[in-house]
Amino acid sequence: MTQAQPTYLQAFRGSFTSMLRWPQLDALWQTLREQDKAWYIYAVGEPPPEQPVDREQLDTFITEIDKLLRQEHDEDYCGIVYVDEPGDPAFIKIYDPNNLGVSCGFSTNPPLPGWVLSLIKPVDLQTELPLPGNRRRWWQKLFKARENAHN
Repeated sequence: MTQAQPTYLQAFRGSFTSMLRWPQLDALWQTLREQDKAWYIYAVGEPPPEQPVDREQLDTFITEIDKLLRQEHDEDYCGIVYVDEPGDPAFIKIYDPNNLGVSCGFSTNPPLPGWVLSLIKPVDLQTELPLPGNRRRWWQKLFKARENAHN
């Protein structure tokens, strides 16, 4: 009996391993380049893609995101890329070095990643995973105070 493919949100909430060291990230990129899989590349905050990228687009993305991560995450460790299965990846979260919050460790409301690579067609994470209650209250309070100031 074959196991049903998880939904995008189930996969997103699944178990992940950190690419803690840069050589681990290099190995992950190499694995992606060697595989012949249909990857979706989703920049969170943009509309989710309708189609997977071709091999050339994947290679360009890997090259450019690797440069960005190494330039903007000026540490001797990586630790901001997470993969479901390092040897046979199907879902990868890449956190923006300029918006880390609590991306590692435990948090009930971790920030969304900046980019997601997946073999499953993405859904809009900002719609599906709404702001935590404290953020919603902050947002409502901000505009309620503004409305009261104008009345």
